[in-house]
This record gives sequence, structure tokens and C-alpha cells, in this order.
Amino acid sequence: MLTFILMFSTLCGSRVVSGILHTPTNVRLTSHNMNLVLRWDPPEQPASGLLYTTEYSDRLSKSKVGCVNISTLGCDLTRLNTSIFEFGKYKGKVRAQLGTESSPWMESNEVTLDKDTVIGSPNVSLSSSGATIEVSIKDPVFAVSALRNVYSLATYNITYWKDGQKEKARSISGLQQNRVVLELDPWTKYCTQVQINTKSPNPNPSEPSEAVCESTTIDEEAPWVAAVVTFVVMAIAVALVAVTVVYRKRISHFLCPKDALPQPFTEHPNSSMYLAMRNSHPPEEIYDPVSVITDSRTLEEECPLETANSLSPHRG
Repeated sequence: MLTFILMFSTLCGSRVVSGILHTPTNVRLTSHNMNLVLRWDPPEQPASGLLYTTEYSDRLSKSKVGCVNISTLGCDLTRLNTSIFEFGKYKGKVRAQLGTESSPWMESNEVTLDKDTVIGSPNVSLSSSGATIEVSIKDPVFAVSALRNVYSLATYNITYWKDGQKEKARSISGLQQNRVVLELDPWTKYCTQVQINTKSPNPNPSEPSEAVCESTTIDEEAPWVAAVVTFVVMAIAVALVAVTVVYRKRISHFLCPKDALPQPFTEHPNSSMYLAMRNSHPPEEIYDPVSVITDSRTLEEECPLETANSLSPHRG
């Protein structure tokens, strides 16, 4: 009979120990930005088709149901219930299920949210203006409450350095304002990193932000310089307008000259020749009619005297 029992236990393998499933392993309760997440690993030599059910509790209340019949290895408890308190202490537990069989509950560690949560990195942006860089900081978003409600004395630590020279970084600590202006060298690239310090009895610094870089430019000119330049430009413009109005005729003649007369007329505009030409009219054309006669007889009849004279011998 004892041999039969041992053979039956061997055949069942890891599914059943004393008639029940193995429990999940490495059960842990974690918190990041005030959330509450229960995580675990599968049982040793797990059977296929396992499902998991979770519960959680604080010191003042009974266990509450978390995720039910899930196949994943984690459960975000803050998404299921809004009764989680930012200063509460919590534990979680999980069991494996296969059909109608269930493993024993396996409990997690205890988490005190405001002390044990991992504060995420702040969001940092830079804005350059001349030889200064303005650092703007945004707190990480919490799943429960807000950073300033939980850590009212939280401050910022700003570390900045010239690009490529982090070993010479400078730091400013204890800042409460989320906008800070850094006076820096012109025409230089700087990188900045920010970390939150909670300053609570149990300090809980945040994760540092990613390094963000920005370049400065030349020092900005004083406001009076711009005012003087504007005044000079306006004065020159007014003077040009006044000169244009006063000497508009000369400027017009210079830019658009009329046709000039020849020099003799410009030197003696009252000469008789100039006046005669100015007052003269086009001359009349005088002509006589001309006839061309080709018949020689007709020529003799019309001019007998001339013909006879031409035919008679000369006298001595």
C-alpha cells in the first residue's frame, strides 16, 4: 500500500503536493510613483494552464480582492481600487489555480507607500536666452495623490556642466522653485540633470533625469542700446524726408532733366537768328511748268528765227 502511494505521488509530479498545487515563488510588492503592483514567478515545475488570483490588505482592514483568474505574472492593484492611501502600509498575496484545485496563498513583503515608492525622474526642459539658460522642471505624475501632497518639503538638485566636461560639473541644491535661470558663459553648450530630494525623516531621492543639453549665445544688449539705435534711425528718416520736401524741384530736375538746346541758342536766347527761326513758317516752294518737245518740225515752226539764225553763215 505504501508503495502504491509513492508511485502515485511520483506520477503526479509537481502538480500536487499533499493533494494541492505548488505556490507561486518570489512574490513581491513594488511601488513606482506611488502605484502598488504585485508581482511573482510561476511555481517550480508549473503545470500548463495555470491561473492566478491576488488579494491585498493594509494594517487596518481585511484582505481585498485584486486580480482574479489572470494568466500574467503581475497585478497593478492601484488600477483596481481607489481606496489605496498614500501613507498606507500594504501587503499582497497570490495563489495558483488549475481547474478546481488551488495552491496555498503566498504573501509578499510589506510596502509603506511614502517611504518605499521609487520616485521617477522629473521632466526637464531648457530654454536659452543670450548667455543664460532657463531650467524648467515638472514633477513626475503619481498614481496616488501628487508629489507635493506627499512630500511638501521636496526640493530640486540641479547639476550642470559644459558639454564633454561632466567631471567639472557644478550643483545647486535645495531649490523649491521649478524654474531656475543659470548665468553661464556665452557661445557654450551646457548639459543639465535634475534630481528630487524629498527631505523627509527617511529621505527618498528620485531617479535622476536624463541629461538635457542647450547652447548659449552672445550676451544680450542692454535695453537702452536698442532705444538709442531706434532713435537714431528715426532721426535720419525724418531728416531725409525734410530734405526731400525742401529740395524736391532740384532733385526732380536732377533725376529727370529736360532736353537741352544747342550752346549758341542757350548763350544768346534773344538773338535775331533765334527769334527768326522761332517765328518762321515753312517757306513756299516756287516752280515753273516744263514741256518736253520731241518733233523737230514743230520746233522750227514754233521758233523760226532761232532756226534761221542757226542755219545762216556767219558774217565777217
